[in-house]
Amino acid sequence: MARYGSMYGPDVTFTGVPRCDLSDPESYADAVAVIVGAPYDAGTSYRAGARMGPMALRSCDYSEHTGSRPHLSLRVDPLAGVVDAGDVEMAPTETERSLANLQDAVLAVVRAGKVPVVLGGDHTIAQPDITAMAEHFGYGRISVIHFDAHADTGNIQFGSLYGHGLPMRRVIESGAVRGDRFLQIGLRGYWPEPPELQWMAEQGMHCYEMAEIGRRGLPDVLTEAMAIAVDDTDGVYLSVDIDVCDPAAAPGTGTPEPGGLTARELLDTVRRIGREMPLVGLEIVEVAPPYDHADITAMLGNRVVLETLSGMARRRLDAESGTLWDDSTPMLAGRMSDGGPDRDAGGETADEPADLERSL
Repeated sequence: MARYGSMYGPDVTFTGVPRCDLSDPESYADAVAVIVGAPYDAGTSYRAGARMGPMALRSCDYSEHTGSRPHLSLRVDPLAGVVDAGDVEMAPTETERSLANLQDAVLAVVRAGKVPVVLGGDHTIAQPDITAMAEHFGYGRISVIHFDAHADTGNIQFGSLYGHGLPMRRVIESGAVRGDRFLQIGLRGYWPEPPELQWMAEQGMHCYEMAEIGRRGLPDVLTEAMAIAVDDTDGVYLSVDIDVCDPAAAPGTGTPEPGGLTARELLDTVRRIGREMPLVGLEIVEVAPPYDHADITAMLGNRVVLETLSGMARRRLDAESGTLWDDSTPMLAGRMSDGGPDRDAGGETADEPADLERSL
C-alpha cells in the first residue's frame, strides 16, 4: 500500500526528516531507522486521546524542522539516516485489522535491516510491535525493557483480549518474549492486583517498583536490568510509556500516576540504553495531547526519541572509531576550527570538529 501519510492532520514528518514509503524499499534503503506512526487509542481504559500522539510527537519541537538535531554532549546527529514512513491506518473500530496493519509495517522495517521507531498510540500497540520483532529475530530471542507506571499484564479488559493494560501478557503467552527477559522499570500505584502479580512471578519477570528504585537508585537498577536484557538474547526492544514520569512532567496521558520519574531521569536513562544496549527497535506510547499542557508531555516524548537515537548514534560511532566518547567532555572542548585535539577530557582525546557532522 502506498504511503498513507497522517491519519489525523497534515502529513508532517518527525522534526522534518525525509519521507519514505514502506511500499517502496528504495525510499528507505539508505536509512538506519524508520519512524512509523501508530495512531490508535481504542485500547484505553480511562482517558483516550493518544491517537493524536504521533502528530504531536512529530510536530511539537520548537526548533526549525530541518531533520537535524546535533547533540551537545554526544556530538552526533541522531536524525542522520532517519526517515518517516507516516502513519499506519489504524481504524479505532477495527482492532484486529489495525494491529495487523501495524505488525506488517514494523516487520517490513525490521526485515529491511532498519530500526523501527514507533510513535503511539496507546500501549495496545506493543503487542504487534513486539510480535513483529519476534517474527524476525525469533520467538524468545529478544528482550524487552519496559518503562511504565503500570505492568500491562492484565488478562481481560472490558471483555476483550486486546487493550492497553494487556499487551505484555499477550507477548509472553505467545512466546514472543520470555518472561525472564521482560524487564519493567518505574511501576507504582495500586495495580496490578495479586492474581496478576502471581502470574508475573510465575513467568520470571523482573519488575522494579519506584520504592526499590528510590532505595537503590535508578542507575544501579538500570545496570542490573541491562545485564539481564543482553543475557542469551539477540537484541533489546525498548518500550516507553510516558506515564512512567510523574504527571508534573507528563500530564498529557491517559492514566497518570503520581510519584514517577522526573523528565531528566527518563532522558538520561534512555540515552544510556541507546548507547549501551544493542537496541533493535523502540516505541513511545500514551502521549495524549488533549490532556497535555503547553505541549510539555509531547515535548518530553519527542526528546525520548531524540535521546535514544542519540545514544544509538554514539554507540555506532564509537564502534567505528574504536574509542569511547566521554559525554562529560566540556561542551566547547575541541571545537576550535584551527585548534588541535583537546586532551582535557579525562585523558581521552576529544573528537575533532568534523565529529559534529552527522555520524549515523
